[in-house]
Amino acid sequence: MPPALAVTASSEKGASKDLADRAPKHLAQFSFPRLQFPGFPSAPRIFAITAERRALLNTIRYAEGTWKEGADLGYRVMFGGSLMDSLERHPDKVNYTTGYASAAAGAYQFMPATWGLVVRAMGLVGFNPQVQDQAALFLIQKRGALALADQGTLSAELAAKLAPEWASFPTLRGSSYYGQPVKRLNELQRFYEANLNRLQGRVPMAKTVPQTAPPCSDNSLDCALKSF
Repeated sequence: MPPALAVTASSEKGASKDLADRAPKHLAQFSFPRLQFPGFPSAPRIFAITAERRALLNTIRYAEGTWKEGADLGYRVMFGGSLMDSLERHPDKVNYTTGYASAAAGAYQFMPATWGLVVRAMGLVGFNPQVQDQAALFLIQKRGALALADQGTLSAELAAKLAPEWASFPTLRGSSYYGQPVKRLNELQRFYEANLNRLQGRVPMAKTVPQTAPPCSDNSLDCALKSF
């Protein structure tokens, strides 16, 4: 912190008057910029969720094992598969599987420290699905991958940028950034493309054959009019 300024009794009265005379004129000339934290992206208050972004979010859930056919149940999943009781806050609870232990939780398997970082950066409250989606998009932006995500393609470059954030995503070498089980890129791409097509309404609909009335076979006036 800056050193305190010493003020003597003899100069206090004069200094106070001098500051009072000068402060309004000079302080009005200062503009104070918003504080920026190193390593934090400049994030909007709320990220828009386009079809491309939703498809990527769904793919992250699929890779992390929380897809649950798109149900909100996936937002309650903790590491190992058990479910948290409440979405009021991150549970911050270590769970164990064979060979692994983790406190990851939620649809995007947020670690407690990561969650705390996002909460401080975005001012998030709670742990509901909408909040988790926003936090995941913040992390995608933090990894410099949001522009790639908006292109509508799950490229090897995009997956590699997300690999340090989500261990289930492959690096450019096809392995996990953390030496954990990893999804193959072509598997993730198939899931992503199917999701994007559905979200954009490009899933082909079943074709229907129009029904046509049988031709007239009598000599009635009604049948004659239908022939025109």
